Amino acid sequence: METIFALATARGKAGVAVIRISGPSSWDAAAHLCGTLPAPRQAGLRVLRWHEEALDEAVVLCFEAGASFTGERVVELHIHGAVATVTAVLRALGESPELRMAEAGEFTRRALENERLDLAQVEGLSDLIEAETEAQRKQAMKVLSGAVGRIVDDWRAGLIRAAALLEATIDFADEDVPVDVTPEVMFELNRIETDLRRELARFSAAERIRDGFEVAIVGRPNAGKSTLLNALSGREAAIISEIAGTTRDVIEVRMDISGLAVTLLDTAGLRQTDDVVEAIGVDRAVERAKAADLRIFLLDREEIPLLSPEDDDLIVYGKSDIHSSDGLSVSGKTGDGLDVLVAEIGQKLLHRTQGAGVMTRERHRDAIQAASQALGFAKNEVMSDYDRPELAADYLRMAARSLESLVGRVDVENLLDEIFSSFCIGK
Repeated sequence: METIFALATARGKAGVAVIRISGPSSWDAAAHLCGTLPAPRQAGLRVLRWHEEALDEAVVLCFEAGASFTGERVVELHIHGAVATVTAVLRALGESPELRMAEAGEFTRRALENERLDLAQVEGLSDLIEAETEAQRKQAMKVLSGAVGRIVDDWRAGLIRAAALLEATIDFADEDVPVDVTPEVMFELNRIETDLRRELARFSAAERIRDGFEVAIVGRPNAGKSTLLNALSGREAAIISEIAGTTRDVIEVRMDISGLAVTLLDTAGLRQTDDVVEAIGVDRAVERAKAADLRIFLLDREEIPLLSPEDDDLIVYGKSDIHSSDGLSVSGKTGDGLDVLVAEIGQKLLHRTQGAGVMTRERHRDAIQAASQALGFAKNEVMSDYDRPELAADYLRMAARSLESLVGRVDVENLLDEIFSSFCIGK
């Protein structure tokens, strides 16, 4: 295993920058820079020197193999974050024949290979790095803490237990088996099947927390949609004009509402039109609005053509600074009612995230569906009159393999390059 190094913090001027070195030669390479090393897990202040020149004064931390992030010997150099200082220290490390620059995600990949993290935890770490909202942070931390692995271990243990009971009937086929194993096997399989279905039902909410919700603002031309979008986002994201039909394409603004990632969509005004370009915009508006998680119908005292509200959609009356209305009303110009509208959006979206699971990616759902299908085949064999326990046991092994792929124990080599390509060099 080669020894690798990289800047673990963001590039650019900062108070402190951290350079990580991992691999069998990490301690020796660090000793060439700073002389004696502090004891493992004890910070020590050292002057970094290269060719008798002082590069910086750094806090040095050493970690033994098996007790570090990667599972290897690791040294962290906490240096001053000046661009020139970081460059000088990286250059010095690069001149060492025992070291090479790390590739994207290589530290985390080594943590996976050394069983410091499972594949689901790696994905949780990736999500944590990308987290923009409190809900995303909490969800990523749950996955990073090993929640997926613990669930999978429970399911896998149940499947192995059930398969062992079935295989016992095969081993003793010529003898009288004193106990009918079918009730115990079916109890375990029914329990796991219920858990799998529950997790599949919770997937959509978990996926929405990770990827974010879409909320479309729809209404007639000049209803105040663009003004409302600008007021909610706090910037001039959309062009405002008295000319009807100004908005032709869908304008997107990313926001944090009640700790959730929300993309607000300003759509073209909905009306019948002979203008070819505007008609395309109206068609796109209807399409995006139908696909959105929530719609805000901004009314100007008239019904909105081409689209009807669904049960959970918000009906809002605009231009409250000019017109008074019963119900929820706002003014994008004065800001009146915006806090109430934001609270309503947050409440409706938070309600949809209740009971969200920890499976957040499409491959998680695919693996659970494959396991559920194999489990169904196994149950059919157990309850059939054909007396084929060997087939049932084989289906259970297929289900277990599908679940093991969730945490990277089998059949995931083709996923690794894609997953780690999203990491920065120092992670």
